[in-house]
This record gives sequence, C-alpha cells and structure tokens, in this order.
Amino acid sequence: MVKRGYHHGNLRQALIEAALGLIETRGPTGFTLAEAAKQAGVTPAAVYRHFDGREDLIAEAARQGYEIFADRMEEAARAAGADRASGNALARFEATARAYLEFAHAYPGHYVAMFESGISTNRTPELAAVVARGFGVVERAAMELAEHIPAERRPPPQMFSAHIWALSHGVVELFARGAPGTRSPFPPEELLETGIGIYLRGLGLLPPDR
Repeated sequence: MVKRGYHHGNLRQALIEAALGLIETRGPTGFTLAEAAKQAGVTPAAVYRHFDGREDLIAEAARQGYEIFADRMEEAARAAGADRASGNALARFEATARAYLEFAHAYPGHYVAMFESGISTNRTPELAAVVARGFGVVERAAMELAEHIPAERRPPPQMFSAHIWALSHGVVELFARGAPGTRSPFPPEELLETGIGIYLRGLGLLPPDR
C-alpha cells in the first residue's frame, strides 16, 4: 500500500495564517508549532518542510505584515497629493500617521508579529528591506514637512518622524487594540489627531488655537 502524505494547496501560507490567528489571540509566545500545524490541518513534521522553527514562522508573518504596512503607507502618501507645498506636505504627514492606526486595527496578528514578537527587523535581508520601505514613507513625509518649519524649531527629520511614530504607536498600544482596563473616553483617531496637532503647533506648523 502506498502511504498517503498530506495534500494542501498552499501549506506554507496556511501555516502563516494559522500562526497569525494564534498570535492575535495568545501572543507571539503563547502557541507551539504543533498548534499551528493542527490549525492548518497537517502534522507537526510538515511544518519543518517550510520553516526551521516558530521564530522563523513568526518572522515570515512579520515580513508579510510589513509588506501590507508599506503598501498602505505609500498609498496614504499618494492619496494626499504629490505637491511639496506646505498644505500637501502636512496632509501627507498626517495621512501616514492615520494609516499606521488603520493598519494596526485591520491586521492585529501581523501588528503583534511585527512589533511585539522580539523578531529583529534585520533577521533577513528581505525583512530589513520591507521595513525600510514602510518607514521610509514616514521619513520622506517628515523631510518634506520639515522644509516648512522655522529653522530655529526644526528637529532632524528622523527625530521628527520618530516622534510621530511613537505617538501613533502609543495610541495603538494603549487605546486602539482593546486591551482590558485601557479604555479611553475619546476615539483613538481623535487622540492621534489632537496629539499630532499639539506637536505640530509647537513646531510652528499650525496656527495657535483660538
């Protein structure tokens, strides 16, 4: 009798999808490869045909997340217009911050794999490249906007973009992912928008509130 092996249309992606579901519900360290295999409907041994271990599987989930993230950031920047005038530069910068929040809401499993798994962004050249592509959008938007900041108030563009990334990340972590005990009386989008507004007013990019 011929021994029948597993049959699966795309086992590698099925394992990634299974891992993403487990990451979302249990966190990046709350599941085993055997559980991911069971979710995908295959034996644990089949996992090793595609991944060396759990970290390798999570790293690929993170890489795919960064691909989606980079695409969304680029689309948000394009939609805000290509002109380098102050209004469009400001719109692009704010759009990238909103895109970050929207990504975290739409792809929670990917988000956790990317930012909470401890996987180094330099684990593979492919991962490092897509990380640079995504955050390069934010840095370019910051550089364009920095041109309109009075010289005496102008931070380095990388610091500028890091401040907004930190603000966006903080809103996501504290209020946008439904963590117990962290409900805010304001929508996350409103918190982010007002926080960015306060920051940009301090740099002289927005007029003071009346």
